[in-house]
Amino acid sequence: MTDSASRRGALLALAVLTLVWSYNWVVMKQVLQYSGPFEFAAVRGVLATLVLFAVLALRGETLRPPPLKPVILLGLAQTTAFQSLVQWALVDGGAGKTAMLAYTMPFWLLLLAWPLLRERPDRRRLAFAALAGVGLIGVLQPWHGLGANSSALLALASGLSWALAVAISKKAFAGGGVTPLRLTAWQMLFGAIGLCVIALLVPERGIAWETPFLWGLAYNAVLASGLAWVLWALIVQRLPATVAGIVSLAVPICGVLLAWALLGERPDAWEAAGIALIAAALVGISRRAQ
Repeated sequence: MTDSASRRGALLALAVLTLVWSYNWVVMKQVLQYSGPFEFAAVRGVLATLVLFAVLALRGETLRPPPLKPVILLGLAQTTAFQSLVQWALVDGGAGKTAMLAYTMPFWLLLLAWPLLRERPDRRRLAFAALAGVGLIGVLQPWHGLGANSSALLALASGLSWALAVAISKKAFAGGGVTPLRLTAWQMLFGAIGLCVIALLVPERGIAWETPFLWGLAYNAVLASGLAWVLWALIVQRLPATVAGIVSLAVPICGVLLAWALLGERPDAWEAAGIALIAAALVGISRRAQ
């Protein structure tokens, strides 16, 4: 596959991923009416693991695990830590603001990619990252407060764990011999084990197995945790880590726009300006990847 075709495939995957993950912030908030955060994350992780391994079997790919050390670390960072922190943050935090705080991932990644991956960002990339950072401030409007401090800190920590997961993924792909689907399935398995341990240790109310919860669970298991993480692994494989991180900001932007269109949550002037700045940064960083 040529470099241009590979990049087009990654950008198409990003478009699908954006739609799935953008809407899922609303879904993850709604399911908390029927379940505790950790039980939902654990059930979601187990079902997503089953889906991914079923797809592996149907495609005829080997079920042999990749090198265990990186895949276990990836599972703990990308699935156990990220999913539990995000779901916990949503208990007291709004879906939109939690999403934006979780998507500080690209800025954590700029700090981690240099020492861990030897991807030294150039001045142009740093400038676009700074522009996106200014836009993020406009959307979050910290001078009004970020809501519950604990929720904000949990969401920021989820962004850090996700950035670490991206760095681990890049190292795993650098070794060769592992496909995005196989890496995603095995990291999901180990991550789901971690989520189950947390759910067993933390007391929560029982799950109300009602229709809205079942639909939300299916959406998360098949699309948001199954298909979407495979697409994300493909994006990380084909794009530089810092580029993948910055362009992923399309997800919270689309989430804000979906909330505006479907829920009537119209952005104010600061939020609109922030979205415009982040969009400009996305265009710039994407063109830089050519």
